Amino acid sequence: MLSSAEWSVVSLSLRIALVATAVSLPVAISLGYLLARKKLRMPFLFEALVQLPLVLPPVVTGLLLLYLLGPQTWIGGAFAKLGFPLAFGWGGAALAAAVVSFPLMLQNIRTAFEQIDPDMESAGFVYGATRFDVLRYVTLPIAARGIAAGVVLAFARAVGEFGATIMLAGNIPGVSRTLPLAIYSAFNQAGGEITVWRLAAASVALSLISIAVHSVLVRRMYRADQPGTSL
Repeated sequence: MLSSAEWSVVSLSLRIALVATAVSLPVAISLGYLLARKKLRMPFLFEALVQLPLVLPPVVTGLLLLYLLGPQTWIGGAFAKLGFPLAFGWGGAALAAAVVSFPLMLQNIRTAFEQIDPDMESAGFVYGATRFDVLRYVTLPIAARGIAAGVVLAFARAVGEFGATIMLAGNIPGVSRTLPLAIYSAFNQAGGEITVWRLAAASVALSLISIAVHSVLVRRMYRADQPGTSL
């Protein structure tokens, strides 16, 4: 069983991951649709920028975010004056998690949109529906499972984020010390082995649940595209 302090770490990690996922979702849906329908000029440039956090070491991603959004920058300074500092706070932890997990969400959502026959959307326009109506009643419902799969995968990645978080948000107990950071801190403390293993077990459990949900959603998404199959 986890202690109250360990439950607090898990709870903070889940909250930060939820915020990171919620912030990323509208952007991922918009960009995924535009990329799937090839409505962006120089799409390779957008894809390269979006996929960059997947190939960069997370520490480098966090360093770049710190130099862009730290308290010494005009963006970071503006948020700090509003009482919501991005660096060395839970907001920074959520932002770092969002940036690192965003490519995984976008890949799933873009794939879901690409699997929709454009003629189904065109049929809505024939009957007088607006673009928003088609998106709301046709495109999004069909792509829902793919979107959900992207959300689950991004959430799992956000829970496990370490490098970018420690660079941008630090390792502050109760503020930005997420599950991976708590494991790292306990590992470097004398007598912290029990805490390490309990938190590691919690991390493994969360990861397995996320993988299982993602697998179910992806299977159902592909089965839905096959005629004559039941869900």
